[in-house]
Amino acid sequence: MVDEELNHIIHRAKRGDREAFADLVKRYKGHVYRYAVGMLSDRMDAEDVSQEAFIKAYYSLSSLDNEYAFSSWMIRIVSNLCKDRLKKRTKEQGLNDEPSEMIADQNLSDPLEKLSIEEGMSRLTIDHRGVLLLHEVQGYRYEEIAEMIEVPLGTVKSRLFAARIALRKELRKEDQG
Repeated sequence: MVDEELNHIIHRAKRGDREAFADLVKRYKGHVYRYAVGMLSDRMDAEDVSQEAFIKAYYSLSSLDNEYAFSSWMIRIVSNLCKDRLKKRTKEQGLNDEPSEMIADQNLSDPLEKLSIEEGMSRLTIDHRGVLLLHEVQGYRYEEIAEMIEVPLGTVKSRLFAARIALRKELRKEDQG
């Protein structure tokens, strides 16, 4: 249950109280930033996306129907912005002389170089990375994740299962290298 103080702050922010919105930013900035870093594997991009997410939230807060769903709503905004940023990044990499897969393969050729969990996460699909971050890092329950990313509960469970397997495979590639 969302505490009543937080519900009151969200309600005030919806009515245009800038101080209340600033309080929401203080409360959620770490949460938003950690999720963005996990999705983007880049601190500068995560900082940009976090700021953009709060700006977007500020201007669309009146569309939030349920104050109790603020956290889910905020993560949905961040998730969509991260997906957009990753699509843009992929498009830009496609314009480079060397495909990103070749760069990744060259990095794998050094057996002394161990793959960190962060690097392994960056090699997962955005859907797998998203559910893994929400569940394992942020601590959300399956039902909450399903609501946040607007997919059925079974899809969350199957993505999480597949994400764990894919991450294990990525981490083992380096151990065998």
